[in-house]
Amino acid sequence: MRVRATIEYTGAAYAGWQMQPDQPTVQSAIEKALEIVVGDRVPIESAGRTDAGVHALGQVAAFDLPDGTDLYRLRASINGLTNNDVSVVSIEEAHVDFNPRRDAVSRTYEYTIVSGRPRAPMLDDRSWFIYRELDVDRLNQAAACLIGTHDFSAFRAADCVSTSTIRNIFSSEWSREDHIYRYRVTGNAFLKQMVRILVGSMVDLQLDRLEFDTFRALLAGGDRGDAGRTAPPEGLILVHVKYPSSE
Repeated sequence: MRVRATIEYTGAAYAGWQMQPDQPTVQSAIEKALEIVVGDRVPIESAGRTDAGVHALGQVAAFDLPDGTDLYRLRASINGLTNNDVSVVSIEEAHVDFNPRRDAVSRTYEYTIVSGRPRAPMLDDRSWFIYRELDVDRLNQAAACLIGTHDFSAFRAADCVSTSTIRNIFSSEWSREDHIYRYRVTGNAFLKQMVRILVGSMVDLQLDRLEFDTFRALLAGGDRGDAGRTAPPEGLILVHVKYPSSE
């Protein structure tokens, strides 16, 4: 039977989601646990390949199991065999053709910045620290430009292999509570490091390292070198993946 799992993890100890030779990844940790429980290798597919150091609250994965598998016991077994920085939150039976990447209608990411205060030790591995205070209204001016369909070729990693750079952003907004800034963005899909480069570019606008007109013009396509820096991975979380049946 085909199953769908929702997975949480902190990415600090992993070289990303996707299996890589001789490096710890979230995918390999779960597949190793599944192999012990099921007695055979069980390949898993995910909704997105988070980078090294990136976290997830709502990563979605799918894999096939023998009919009649007790999913409650399976979840407990996987969680007992993986480290505390990975947790399978739920496992449920899915349609036989369910594909977590192709079937997703949107993905939501959140990025956290600590700004305008001394370092915040409790958020040190979950945020980007910027000493200079940021202006949330100026950040939202830039964030609003991202809504809609654009060519994000200037906002992807140099080694991104996606054949299309066109993406549709449904919502894009910054919020601030005290000195904690959070950027939440929802889109149909994202290019490699796209959210981190967008965040870095918006911060560079604030620090006068990038012109607003240049930023806006790059949404029609352009070179990666003309955009801003890539924000550090530890501030980024994959929050939610939505499917047609999701509420």
